[in-house]
Amino acid sequence: MNYPPKHHQEKQYENALELVKMYPLATVITASNNSVLSTHIPLVYTPKGTLGTLVGHLDKFNPQISHFEDKDHDLELIFHGPEAYISPSKYSTTQLPTWNYFKVHLRGKIKIKRAAQEVKESLIAMTAFLEGANPSYVLEENNPRMQAALDYIVGFHIVITSWEGKYKVSQDKNKEDRSRAKQALIDGQSQVIEHIERLYANHQTKG
Repeated sequence: MNYPPKHHQEKQYENALELVKMYPLATVITASNNSVLSTHIPLVYTPKGTLGTLVGHLDKFNPQISHFEDKDHDLELIFHGPEAYISPSKYSTTQLPTWNYFKVHLRGKIKIKRAAQEVKESLIAMTAFLEGANPSYVLEENNPRMQAALDYIVGFHIVITSWEGKYKVSQDKNKEDRSRAKQALIDGQSQVIEHIERLYANHQTKG
């Protein structure tokens, strides 16, 4: 099989995990009973298991929980790293337009955690991870707002069974063009602030 090209595949699992930790908001895709559902959920990696385990939680009214409860469901997670359009004008040689990106796909099996104490511990651990090494906020165990929310949250663990790092960053180009594509990807991130401003300005809620 010639797809995906081997030069677009990350070799080291540790590198894939680094992206997962840098960009923890995953697209969680499930299939069950001829239905496909997806949710965007932050997931925290723990080293438990051969490839590790991801910890997360959902609103109890999210219909995707019915997929989690189906033991025959299929699951795929996508973690999204940096990405950008690369114009042919960026290269030193003649090329076609393309889109470069870092993505990690994981598959696994879900174990639902409904016990309030387990959900509470996962929320505290996730907050600590997302706050980083120098936290400006600590979620205390006796936080009253968290306590009130526990009845509406379903926790879960995903035991990772396989992985794939999809790193398409002009690896098939010469050294000079690889360097130029890298810089174009870096430069492309400067548009994020402008995009945030536009999205906020144009957003309208349904409610």
